[in-house]
Amino acid sequence: MVGKSTEKSSEKVSEKQAVPDYRNPLYYRNREMSWISFDERVLSEARDKTVVPLFERLKFLSITASNLDEFNMVRVASLKDQYNAGYTKPDIAGLTPEMQLRALSESTHAFVKEQYNTFNRSILPALSKAGIEIIGDYTLLNEKQNKYLDKYYEANIYPILTPMAMDSSRPFPLVRNKSLNIGALIAPKDEKKKKEEFEFATVQVPSVLPRIVTLPDAEDGHKVLILLEEVIRKYIGVLFQHYRVLCAFPYRIMRNAELTVDEDEAEDLLKEIQKQLKKRQWGEVIRLEVADGIDKRLLKILKKEFAVSDEDIFYISGPLDLTFLMKMYGMPGFDQYKIQRYTPAPVREFIDAPDIFSVIRKQDVLMHHPYMSFDPVVHFIQQAAADPEVLAIKQTLYRVSGDSPIVAALAKAADNGKQVSVLVELKARFDEENNIVWAKMLEKAGCHVIYGLLGLKTHSKITMVIRREEEGIRRYVHLGTGNYNDSTAKLYTDLGLFTCDARIGEDATAVFNMLSGYSEPERWYKLSVAPIWMKNDFLKLIGRERDNALAGRKAFIKAKMNSLCDPDIISALYEASHAGVPIELLIRGICSLKVGIPGISENIHVRSIVGNFLEHSRIFWFCNDEHDEVFMGSADWMPRNLDKRVEIVFPVEQEDLKKEVQHILTTEFEDNVKAHVLQKDGTYVKVDKRGKKLINSQEIFCEEAWSRIPTQPTPIESRRFTPAEPLIEEDLEETDDSM
Repeated sequence: MVGKSTEKSSEKVSEKQAVPDYRNPLYYRNREMSWISFDERVLSEARDKTVVPLFERLKFLSITASNLDEFNMVRVASLKDQYNAGYTKPDIAGLTPEMQLRALSESTHAFVKEQYNTFNRSILPALSKAGIEIIGDYTLLNEKQNKYLDKYYEANIYPILTPMAMDSSRPFPLVRNKSLNIGALIAPKDEKKKKEEFEFATVQVPSVLPRIVTLPDAEDGHKVLILLEEVIRKYIGVLFQHYRVLCAFPYRIMRNAELTVDEDEAEDLLKEIQKQLKKRQWGEVIRLEVADGIDKRLLKILKKEFAVSDEDIFYISGPLDLTFLMKMYGMPGFDQYKIQRYTPAPVREFIDAPDIFSVIRKQDVLMHHPYMSFDPVVHFIQQAAADPEVLAIKQTLYRVSGDSPIVAALAKAADNGKQVSVLVELKARFDEENNIVWAKMLEKAGCHVIYGLLGLKTHSKITMVIRREEEGIRRYVHLGTGNYNDSTAKLYTDLGLFTCDARIGEDATAVFNMLSGYSEPERWYKLSVAPIWMKNDFLKLIGRERDNALAGRKAFIKAKMNSLCDPDIISALYEASHAGVPIELLIRGICSLKVGIPGISENIHVRSIVGNFLEHSRIFWFCNDEHDEVFMGSADWMPRNLDKRVEIVFPVEQEDLKKEVQHILTTEFEDNVKAHVLQKDGTYVKVDKRGKKLINSQEIFCEEAWSRIPTQPTPIESRRFTPAEPLIEEDLEETDDSM
């Protein structure tokens, strides 16, 4: 089939047709609008009653809200900065910042409306049927519930609240980013005062208290819940005893979360980032959420004080900040509405092995997380820290867990006299504070800590252990597609490779020398490294498939990544497609490429999987005239990854492991349960599975991971999985790709 399509394409190209303009803006989709489409795919899971249990739908709806928050704080904030600075250069789709902001405002308002339609019309009725009632208005409480709340409020809520008024002697209070607040208009009880006189007051809903308050069960046995802000609204008059409360409504703001760090001027990057983090709470307000039906006088005050325009005000028909739905998931009971939590399978190669190094000496080991346990990666560092023959450990850290066993092992290694070098990326968005803590701790333990490179983020996932053995010095290397984070390793789909291949070891040494000494190696044996070499390597691989197709040889490209928006890569893919190369892409999030353009992208097909685990691995498979080459790594096909970061892509050469990676991609392209297919008009539709065998790739990988284990402790059916919040993580980090 491939041969036939390439023959026809070769004939077409040989007809001296005009070379298409592969950089035509009409052939590209704006990355921000594409991201909105991604959150719409997440929302579609919250709306899917056919295969998604009720409590899992709660989670997906919550995820759409947290995703949208981060999108506003980073991407929309960046566009506003560009617009305010007079920046008018269009993006690859031909849209200026002003045009993007207009389009995003329209799309985001429509999206929020759909979120709350889902909550009000689908989720709430389903919860009621399941035996859960959420009271949205305190005036609907019965006598028993009112008496319960009287005591609960006085004992648990009232002592914590801090009412703040605004008048001639008290300026408008500082309102924290993303905090939920109750705004009120109050007037003195003195009847002599004019009726139109009033003052503004606000109280922050305490984040230290549970937002969900459980009331006594209803007579029919239903569990009854009310949200904390509604309880505060009920008793807000208690906070202003000498005033009449004219109205009280919840509101919430979103601020610009961009860090403006001038690395050239910052003498101490760590101190400068710490200083900028404090400003994140008080940045420019870019979005105001208010309860639908809010008093116009109150809204006027909020609008003026936060300096927001009408298009940045969102009228919410329901509870503000739907992330509280994630907390509901933890309520005891209701297991029949959840997917049972999945336990990662042990990695077969390391079961009963005397030590991790002996296994890696025999063969490369591939790990597929979270289907397989992340423990071997942790044990790799822990054993290296304790092994007297280990001389040095070198590692890059981008995001680690709050109580990271890997960081603890690195500190232990330094304490044991090993040479430990760690690059801690301080600029990992929203993990800056966490990474600063770890960096300081590692330094105190005696590790040599590097705080990233000037002007670049180090996003590569690499660890090298140097060990003294009978044959001489041997280098053991772990390379991965995901972070060294034992928590997210249970939630994100990633791949990792253990190897002691001498040439990869040489390259690993060169990587760490480049990071610590700014030295560029003369050549790379196996690894492809950004920002200098990787893009050119990918363009050559894509170009080779194009040339093979034109010559009548077999050619195809299959790739999986988080996002695709690099114009050079997309242009090369269009050229390859025009030459007849079949291209299959699995892209979870942003995709600026358009499919189905006559003569341009007719041979390109794009899918997106939104499942219970966050798809995070990057895989690149090139046919090479049936001499397949397979690569994995940390980089997406985005300008930030290829031009502005230290990234690593590595080959999978051991034949059995190469087949395993190919199997992973093939299975995901066959998914008809969680896959969405990109259409010509830029929309995504679920795969039509009528009359077909259901293929859920994530469930298949769960079963396959345990099938590799000789004795299975529990039936496969009981190891179904459930996610914690699959944040979009790195998709939103950089803000200047369009500049």
